Amino acid sequence: MTTPDEGLERPQRADPVSRERRRLPDLQQRSRLAGEAAAAAAEVEASLDAPADPASAAFFDVDNTLMQGASIFHLARGLHRREFFTTRDLLGAAWKQAYFRVVGVEDPEHVAEARASALSFIAGHTVAELQELSEEIFDEGMAHRIWPGTRALAQLHLDRGQRVWLVTAAPIEIAQIIARRLGLTGAMGTVAEHVDGVYTGRLVGDMLHGPAKAEAVRALAAREGLDLARCSAYSDSANDLPLLGLVGDPCAVNPDHRLRAHAREQGWRIRDYRNGRKAARAGLIAGALAGAATGAVAAGVRVRRR
Repeated sequence: MTTPDEGLERPQRADPVSRERRRLPDLQQRSRLAGEAAAAAAEVEASLDAPADPASAAFFDVDNTLMQGASIFHLARGLHRREFFTTRDLLGAAWKQAYFRVVGVEDPEHVAEARASALSFIAGHTVAELQELSEEIFDEGMAHRIWPGTRALAQLHLDRGQRVWLVTAAPIEIAQIIARRLGLTGAMGTVAEHVDGVYTGRLVGDMLHGPAKAEAVRALAAREGLDLARCSAYSDSANDLPLLGLVGDPCAVNPDHRLRAHAREQGWRIRDYRNGRKAARAGLIAGALAGAATGAVAAGVRVRRR
């Protein structure tokens, strides 16, 4: 006796490893596009003197490295006050992202979707509008959060005649404002697509995160004639190991536990500007806060026109 489906070819289950391998080239391409776009948009302040050491530079992450907390969250909070999106959207997305980070069950495809939509809250607004508001938001919610110790490290490089760039997943507009206010050379950040000065709600490539930061620095080094073996990089997160491993002088600043362990193993410099209680708590919740910040901004998909 034969069963009804005997002889029929059974559908094959998708192999998660194969699916991940197929996804990898796409992620690499998006990272490369994001890095190249960030490097192309990087400002070089015309008013600065020619560097005494033009082949050497320093690259600083922003969130929890140069600034306490996530800059994109401070930006989102400032825009929320200006009614770009609702409190319900803001809190809902922040809770979901924090939950996924803590329990560790976040789907990689969901992460990709969150990154792809992270700047869609500005769709329909102009570049000039966001730049103007970002200036205001920096003054009211970011300026006092700069870590003095990290700021001093950046100044040391400037005093040596080296250029200093920020490299961050935050929008390029806010990254450039932070760099300009601190007297740095320039900044690379996530580039949002815009047409005729109006944002489309899409990103160029992907967020400037993880491998994309390394791509951005490679592209900038090629453009500016930098010798990466003579360059420095600073970050708090193991997510930035591709960037830190690219330069000859990596430094872990306010590091998470994974980066601290890796830095000790490799003999890298470690600087921690948090006091005891804050440092202990930060190691536990840094991932949750970073996810919450990304989710908070992604919540702005439903834009409230002013």
